[in-house]
Amino acid sequence: MYGKGILKGLGVTLKRFWNTYWDDIVWMFQGKKRYNSTEGVAHRSSSKTRGIFTVQYPEERLLLPEEARYIPFLVYDEGADGKKEVRCTSCGICSKVCPPQCIWIVRSNDPNTGRPVPEPTEFYIDADICMNCGFCAEYCPFDAIKMDHDFEIASYSRNVYTIETLLKPASYYASIRPENNAREEEARKAKEAAKAAKAEAAAS
Repeated sequence: MYGKGILKGLGVTLKRFWNTYWDDIVWMFQGKKRYNSTEGVAHRSSSKTRGIFTVQYPEERLLLPEEARYIPFLVYDEGADGKKEVRCTSCGICSKVCPPQCIWIVRSNDPNTGRPVPEPTEFYIDADICMNCGFCAEYCPFDAIKMDHDFEIASYSRNVYTIETLLKPASYYASIRPENNAREEEARKAKEAAKAAKAEAAAS
């Protein structure tokens, strides 16, 4: 029969159209919000959703997976006295492995001795060039640079991030990547325990 495929396709479209409004009615009678709510967006993004929908951005935002990556940021630990303890030692590995070469670092020097200090004086990332590959975070030996979830970086000027705008606390990293942070903390504690055991064995 000619036109059978067209009729079948229209049937699929009609079914999805009906399911969209049916789910809206079901959620309404359950007293829940299918739109403009975290629960609603999570359900509509899952395999359980039916019908069709449009995310009403920016009022609604799709939930980002933990491994989503955008512009890198620098991690600092919050000291007991409130001082920012920057993890970056300005080793330059991130700058070397960066494919588009969008990272550049100015190293610190002791004004009295002239020797290098393991802390950057300046740290820049050109976000307009960055390809969000994550190599910088992957190769950093100090877990000092991580990939952010912030993708809303449009501006009327060039996006060159300085150290002031790149620095974010370790608690922020733990909030956007809890599983990765837990694994890294476990590995860090195991390394510190092994180091302490080695030092104790050497002392005895």
